[in-house]
Amino acid sequence: MQFKRGQSADVEVRNDLPGGVYLNWRGIDAAPALEPILPKDSIVPSGRSATFKLDARHAGTFACELISFGGAPTPPSRALPVIIAEPEAVAVDGDQVLLIEEWRLRADGSAIPPGAESEKITSIYTVNGKSSFDISVNKHQRLRLRFINGSQRTVIAIKLDAVELRVMAIDGQPAEPFPARNGAVVLPPGGRLDAFVDATAPSSILLHDGKEARVIGKLALAAEPPVRNEPLPPAPPLPSNGLPAKIDLKNALRFEIPVGEPDLLGFFTGKPPAFQAKLGRPVVLALTNRASVAHVFHLHGHHFRLLDRLDDGWKPFWLDTLAIEPGQTQRIAFLAEHPGGYLIESVATDWSATRMLRWYSVA
Repeated sequence: MQFKRGQSADVEVRNDLPGGVYLNWRGIDAAPALEPILPKDSIVPSGRSATFKLDARHAGTFACELISFGGAPTPPSRALPVIIAEPEAVAVDGDQVLLIEEWRLRADGSAIPPGAESEKITSIYTVNGKSSFDISVNKHQRLRLRFINGSQRTVIAIKLDAVELRVMAIDGQPAEPFPARNGAVVLPPGGRLDAFVDATAPSSILLHDGKEARVIGKLALAAEPPVRNEPLPPAPPLPSNGLPAKIDLKNALRFEIPVGEPDLLGFFTGKPPAFQAKLGRPVVLALTNRASVAHVFHLHGHHFRLLDRLDDGWKPFWLDTLAIEPGQTQRIAFLAEHPGGYLIESVATDWSATRMLRWYSVA
């Protein structure tokens, strides 16, 4: 699914699965109409169709997941990359999406959906639906690689073993360009990252899931002559999407959000929001994981800054998804710019873990 920044489109969904589904949009801010706050608005029953309006406000790499809701268990489905192009040309020779997905298979080869028990299974990864994905380029070409972690439970690290990845955007929002730490980028479930790579040497694409490293593809140099005599100079930052350069934390509303405590779908029964923010106010959330395993937190509706430990600054990038280790507290900040009700998600990094949902309100 591809758009240009500023475009609008009607997205039609036809549900032929046995149970209800909703669309989980990754990184699409300011879109309360896309949020499954009320079943009558956003849950698509089995055998029915629904149309949602998508406004491409920000350029970047986004994604849409199909999440089952009630009824019979539904088989796992592929995530859908959503690419929104910048209005200005970006100086690269190629642009490639790498949708990395994890599949848990039973002995008979059938796939186990996330949230189901997964003992005695085989775990495999695919890139754009293939067990191995090769990219052929000429020497000194510059590629924009759009990595999407389509696994719904596993944190992964990606590395190209012979070339440098230069991070340009995270979770759909431009970052101050920086080289990947130790040559690898880490993606939580649902996370996205744009990196530039200059093809100076053939390279294996490696994935590490915390248990083992495996080759999932290759960057291969074609036999043709180099496209230029030497690599391009470092690229400038990608065009801004207009998020605030600074957030004044002095007058911020502050809330504590336990991560991992059961609160599944409580908002459907009229449960009040986890917090309420006034339109235009800065918000600081303290996210504490008291569980024994890592949890992944995902904020809908707004991107946030990850604060430094002393609350005296933030990392030079925006996020909408964050992995939090056991016993750890992370603080994030955002400006409540978009009125409406939005989801808060958290899920343990375990295949059988249940997705936990709450919501917050901006008015």
